[in-house]
Amino acid sequence: MKLSGGFDANASALSAQRLRMDVISSNIANAETTRAKYVNGKFVPYSRKLVVMEPTSSNFSQMLQSQLNGTGGTNGGAASPGVKITNIVEDQTPFKLVFNPSHPDADENGYVQMPNVDIAKEMIDMISATRAYEANVTALNSNKAMFAKALEIGK
Repeated sequence: MKLSGGFDANASALSAQRLRMDVISSNIANAETTRAKYVNGKFVPYSRKLVVMEPTSSNFSQMLQSQLNGTGGTNGGAASPGVKITNIVEDQTPFKLVFNPSHPDADENGYVQMPNVDIAKEMIDMISATRAYEANVTALNSNKAMFAKALEIGK
């Protein structure tokens, strides 16, 4: 069994949660952006982005068996434990229509298409990502402490 497997899992999770927080920050920063892209001759609002993650191993039993055999994370075995970012996708929720006839992007009826970003939802996602990041830091520190204790036993 690979001793640094816990470090690998924590490192991938920390990187994934950091990227997730960066994407959420971008969503919050662009919550009022009505001219994010130019499509078919007109501007469209910013579209909320979402991070798609998946485990690096396809199934648990395969990962467990490779770790027990000592082949986990090597070329002949399964991928190292953790998560990977597979994609950053745009949320397909429709844009919000806000009545504001004085806005430069208002249509002939006075409605402006606003981004599909909900600040409350983004803040909840940010808290979730922050908590996951903190949990992985705690797990990393515990793993480091166990590793240090194991080295002390060997003295």
